[in-house]
Amino acid sequence: MIVHGGHPTNTSAPTYWVPFKDYIKNVASSEIYANWPEETLKANILAIISFTLNRVFTEWYRNKGHDFTITNSTAVDQAYNHGRNIFTEISMVVDEIFTTYITRPGIRQPLFAQYCDGRRVTCPNWLSQWGSKHMGDQGYDAVSILRRYYGSDIYLASAPKVEGIPSSFPGTSLQTGSSGPDVRTIQEQLNTISNNFPAIPKLRVDGIFGEETRNAVMTFQRIFDIPQSGIVDFPTWYRISGIYVAVARLAAL
Repeated sequence: MIVHGGHPTNTSAPTYWVPFKDYIKNVASSEIYANWPEETLKANILAIISFTLNRVFTEWYRNKGHDFTITNSTAVDQAYNHGRNIFTEISMVVDEIFTTYITRPGIRQPLFAQYCDGRRVTCPNWLSQWGSKHMGDQGYDAVSILRRYYGSDIYLASAPKVEGIPSSFPGTSLQTGSSGPDVRTIQEQLNTISNNFPAIPKLRVDGIFGEETRNAVMTFQRIFDIPQSGIVDFPTWYRISGIYVAVARLAAL
C-alpha cells in the first residue's frame, strides 16, 4: 500500500509504503476499540479490508493522476496514523481474515464498504461502528452485522492468492504427521528466519512434520506473539511467510 498522508489535494503531505496487513491493522486500531466483541471486530475489519481492496482494484487515485493507493484523510478514505501502536486483539483478527473481503452478486470488485462512527455522524446504508458494537453485544455474528448495513445479498469471498508472499496457504493446517512440499516450504522458510532469530532451531528439510519441526514452529510462535500451538494454521503460515520475505530482503541488501 502506498499511503498519502493527507487529503488528495495536499501535494506536500508525506507518502508511506506500508505492507497490506500492517496497513489494515493500523486503520483498525485507529478506527475501532479492541475491547469490542470479536464478531464486531471482524465485521469492521472486513469493511476496512473491502474498502481498501476496492481502492486497489479500481486504481481510484492512479486513474486521477496520483501516484498513491489511498490517503489517510477520513474525509475520503480511512484513518491511518503512521507509527501508532497496534492492539493485539485486532492484530489477531486481521491475521485470521486478511484475505477475505465483502462483495455482492453482479460486481467484480470488493464492495466499497463505507462506514462511520454512528454517534457523531449518521450514515444511511453505511456500517455504523457503534451500531455494530451493539449488535455484537447482542450476539450477532459478523456476517449478520454486515448484512444489516450493506444488504442481505452481500457475501464474503477470499482472494485466491496473496501477492508478494512466496507460497499461498495450502488450505489445511500443517501439524505433526503432515508431509509434502508445503511442509518443506515451511522448513526452508524457518531455516532462513533462524539466521536472524537463532533461537529457532535449524531443521532438516525433508518435508516431514516431526517433533523438531513442531518445536521450531512453537519457538517462532513464541517469538512473534502467536498462540503456541505448534500447528501451522492460516495466521501462522502467513506470519512465517511475511517474516521470511522481510529477512530474505535484508539478506539481499
